Amino acid sequence: MAAPAELDPSRIPAHVAVIMDGNGRWAKQKGGLRIFGHQNAIKAVRETVETAAELGVQYLTLYAFSTENWARPAHEVMALMQLLVHTIRQETATLLKNDIRLQAIGDTASLPASCQRELAEAIDLTKQGSRMTLILALSYSGRWDLTQAARRLSEAVAAGTVQPAEVTEKTISAYLSTAGIPDPELLIRTSGEQRISNFLLWQLAYTELYITDLLWPDFRRQHFQEAIRVYQQRERRFGKTSEQLNVS
Repeated sequence: MAAPAELDPSRIPAHVAVIMDGNGRWAKQKGGLRIFGHQNAIKAVRETVETAAELGVQYLTLYAFSTENWARPAHEVMALMQLLVHTIRQETATLLKNDIRLQAIGDTASLPASCQRELAEAIDLTKQGSRMTLILALSYSGRWDLTQAARRLSEAVAAGTVQPAEVTEKTISAYLSTAGIPDPELLIRTSGEQRISNFLLWQLAYTELYITDLLWPDFRRQHFQEAIRVYQQRERRFGKTSEQLNVS
């Protein structure tokens, strides 16, 4: 499917990250439990993934479960893990059909064994996908990512495989869980919260932020397209002036 007429196909961001927020509030508004909101968020995920792939986004990262989320009530965490297993199992066929590769970032070893199995199987089954890479951030936080990168890099320096003088921004990026993946050009956050919630702290240094008051279960194709439209209206200067960018 071609991009809508108002979108410039040559300016589709290569990597879009999404903080999917507002499931609990959505459920409360409907008079249901928080897990009701999580269950109804699956359609938003499906439409976002399909729309991103259709528009030509190369990488889509979804903040599915943060390290801080482990502090939620045990029954909610358990329900979320069960929903995660069910969703991965259910959606793998759709990913294969759409030539989408699945990856995961985060402390996935902390997930229940059933989640790890389903995740590993889906990642293996979709590894040949070349249209788009869908990245699930699970048991993830930006501080966790920086900590594990610092630890591994320290070990490399101690072993003599990396010299202190060789540590650069590029070196650090290579030790993050997103190594080999371009930094996001656009971050979408639903529910109106004005923060990045410990998500991709290093990688979001020059990312454009798009915040909508819409709660995640209500997020649809047209809302993703609107975020891209707003992104395309912005000037990405990376510290330079407009005049410098306009020099031919």
